[in-house]
Amino acid sequence: MPHYTLCADDFGLSPAISETIAALAAAGCVNAVSCMAATPGWRRDARLLELVDHASDERAGVEIGIHLVLAGERPITAMPGLNRDGRLPSADRLLVRALAGRIDHGTIAREIDAQFAAFAEALGRPPDFVDAHQHVHVYPGIRQLVIAATLRHAPQAWLRNPGERIGAALQRPFAGKAIGSSIHALGFARALARAGLAANVSFAGHYDFAGDYAALLPRFFRAASARHLVMCHPGSGMADDDSIAAARIVEAKVLAEMPLSERLAQLGLEVDQPYTSRAAELS
Repeated sequence: MPHYTLCADDFGLSPAISETIAALAAAGCVNAVSCMAATPGWRRDARLLELVDHASDERAGVEIGIHLVLAGERPITAMPGLNRDGRLPSADRLLVRALAGRIDHGTIAREIDAQFAAFAEALGRPPDFVDAHQHVHVYPGIRQLVIAATLRHAPQAWLRNPGERIGAALQRPFAGKAIGSSIHALGFARALARAGLAANVSFAGHYDFAGDYAALLPRFFRAASARHLVMCHPGSGMADDDSIAAARIVEAKVLAEMPLSERLAQLGLEVDQPYTSRAAELS
């Protein structure tokens, strides 16, 4: 994992989002893409990632990961307890079930396996990293399933830890949101270490999807560790069921202003050497 990772989430959620993220990655404006392999358009959108894998050498260095979908969207497998519209329960409802110990481990494990398989089938390789939509992969009962699936399907991958030290979170915007994520992630880093899996050490990118993103983005790189991860959600187009569609457009415009290496240099931060993706190693 590079020293600084700027990861675009939700690739595959819609064609407009996927096209925007692929363009930003090919231009070197982000260096990680997290893919929703459970969505209906995943196979179609996955072809866009060829732009990333075939980018010129100076733009190389983009990791491609899986953004597991375990809340709010439609699953790949037949799962009991879905909402009336066929979607998975919301992240909040899932958390209540997880805290109460009412998680159907076998059903969720099969869905996780199906999403790893869909990722590998489309790209011909395992993911470089693993995380989940709305960070539900750190919920009690679910984290063990995600760790076990990663060991089976992508043992060389690193996992997203949305936890953060309170002192570091207080130096960035929306510390309350960051601390909330950290509470959910308590013990996750230790669980990963016991399993022999790598992870980011610090995490940022929380905000209300309404602020001045151009001013917020540099502040997300404050108090960084040796493995600092910043999430972002760029996109284009306005979908009725996408509550952050307007914010995605703003984020994309700001991110497109310069490559990540130039952004880091302007902030006086270390610029990493290009990362050689697993796709490049296998080609």
